[in-house]
Formats: sequence, C-alpha cells, structure tokens
Amino acid sequence: MAQRKKRRSGLIYIVLLAALAIVAIYLYGNVQKAIYPVKYKEYVLDYSGKYGLDPYLVFAMIKVESNFRPDAVSHQNARGLMQITDQTGEWGAQNLGLGDYGSNSLYDPATNLAIGCWYMDRLLKEFDNSTELALAAYNAGSGNVNSWLKDKSLSSTGKSLDRIPFKETENYVKKVYDCQVKYYKLYGDDF
Repeated sequence: MAQRKKRRSGLIYIVLLAALAIVAIYLYGNVQKAIYPVKYKEYVLDYSGKYGLDPYLVFAMIKVESNFRPDAVSHQNARGLMQITDQTGEWGAQNLGLGDYGSNSLYDPATNLAIGCWYMDRLLKEFDNSTELALAAYNAGSGNVNSWLKDKSLSSTGKSLDRIPFKETENYVKKVYDCQVKYYKLYGDDF
C-alpha cells in the first residue's frame, strides 16, 4: 500500500512538472512576442513590400529606433517610429510626392514608415544591397560610411567594413541584426 502511494505521488509530481513546463513554454512565447511585437503590421508589410525590404528587418529597425513609439524623439531630433530627421523627412516627402507634409507628419506611423522604408531602399541601392552598410548609413549617415569604405584601416576591400569606428553605429547594426533574428524565430513565415 505504501509503495502504491509513493508511485501515485511520483506520478502526480511528474504530471504537475509536465503541466508547468507546458505553461512556462506557452508564457515564454507570449512574453517574447510582447517584447518583440508586430505593431503597425499593415503599414510595415505595405511599405516593405513596395520597396522589396524584409519586413522583419523593418520591424527590427522600429524596435531598435523607437520601440514602436510613434511619438519618440531622439537627441538629434529624429522623430517617429523609424526616427527620421527633418532633412531626411523633407527629402523623402518630396520624392514620394507627399504634398501636405510637415515636420509633425513624422509622428504619423504611415508617413514615417513610408519615408523610412523609402530611405532604407535608397541606402541599400547606394551600398550594393549590403544590409550592414545600409544600416550603418541609416544610423551614421551615408557620407560617413562612404569615407569609412575608403579608409584601409576600416575596409580592406572598399566594399565592406572590417570595423565600424562609431561605437553607437556598431551597436546599432548589431542590435538590428539581433532583433531581426528574434523576429524570424518568433514569427517564422507568418508574413
């Protein structure tokens, strides 16, 4: 009888542990998706599709740039989801034919994503579809990246960077890549 009770208690313990493990796995996935959301999905899919960008890259950029806060403002006065500066915003608005554009338009998710995706596409074209160089340029400016490519201590080939001299930009590129991988792991082929 005591032996049977021990086995039953052991079985109940194993079942409880298995149930807890299942709940933990479920909660972990949901918590991760809350940390790495797909907010503004319709705009991201629309504009990333229009410019041939990986939507997971765009979500990762938004996560790193503004953490999905459309009212975000940087110390450089870049605004909105993709942290667009006034100069880039005006340039993008002109190229996209946004006639009613004003600097506060950068707080509008649709406008910000339209300009941000257009700009990322421009950078990818400028840097021969190198995502690393385009991301570095998105953060530090294409003039800096072009000068780094000419510097043999930073680029042995002149086509890629061996080293990014700005720590902020180096960290930015790494964070975006890490977030992009996280998005792929969490959402797979959902898009």
